[in-house]
Amino acid sequence: MDDLLTNERNVPFTPTIVNLGDTPHNRRRGGDLRAMLTPTACGATSGFMGVALVDPGDRIGEHYHPYSEEFVYVVCGALEVDLDGEPHVLRPEQGLMIPPYVRHRFRNVGDTEARLVFHLGPLAPRPELGHVDTEVTEQTEDAAS
Repeated sequence: MDDLLTNERNVPFTPTIVNLGDTPHNRRRGGDLRAMLTPTACGATSGFMGVALVDPGDRIGEHYHPYSEEFVYVVCGALEVDLDGEPHVLRPEQGLMIPPYVRHRFRNVGDTEARLVFHLGPLAPRPELGHVDTEVTEQTEDAAS
């Protein structure tokens, strides 16, 4: 069977299925961020999607996105998110939209791994402009060395 499909405009495309286990680890900001569906991985043009795995006691360091909204869905675990310094509880099966320029950090406050799905869009003009760190984590210090 041919994997080539066509859309309503009869434009051919090949579906891209990405396995979490095949996605590179990114621990520079804490947690284990896996950008799965990206411009590089699947030709996305409006944003990118991934999964964050956060061990008990770990965090994803504070940052903001100047060009993108971030949509978050908590799959499992006990998380708190700080939004411009204000803490909020995030529970499984809850979603959150973080507007551009809002500083945010995620903390696993439970005793099991937390998993959250994230999507950012629109894309920044260049990848290095899409993410601004506002605190240094042990991981960002290690990456700078």
